[in-house]
Amino acid sequence: MKITARRRNEWAGEEVDRVLRSLPAPLRARTGELEIVLQPAPTRAQLRDGVDPDLMGLFEGEPFADEDQRLFPARLFLFLENIWDEAEGDAETFRREVRTTLLHELGHYLGLEESDLALRDLE
Repeated sequence: MKITARRRNEWAGEEVDRVLRSLPAPLRARTGELEIVLQPAPTRAQLRDGVDPDLMGLFEGEPFADEDQRLFPARLFLFLENIWDEAEGDAETFRREVRTTLLHELGHYLGLEESDLALRDLE
């Protein structure tokens, strides 16, 4: 059975909602200020800015500890086609990868570096 992009979008949205609801209340309140963007892949502009075309997620903006210095709202991008490719077309793996990618990007929002995320199995 072919899984449509629309269905993958629905699954990703459900998983994002599930993750956000599971966060501790203070962090959940902070994420209400984040824009979470579900899109198929990085845009041409993001690619021109050096974003890897195979990237599964991206945090854009200042970590919340530095919000007083920010010029634009923080945003998280989940690139669903890339996540689907990583999941090799398996729905359960796709949901798990959406969750992991979202938590990884939320980690960047919290100010964590790649090494900190790797220690938490959020690579």
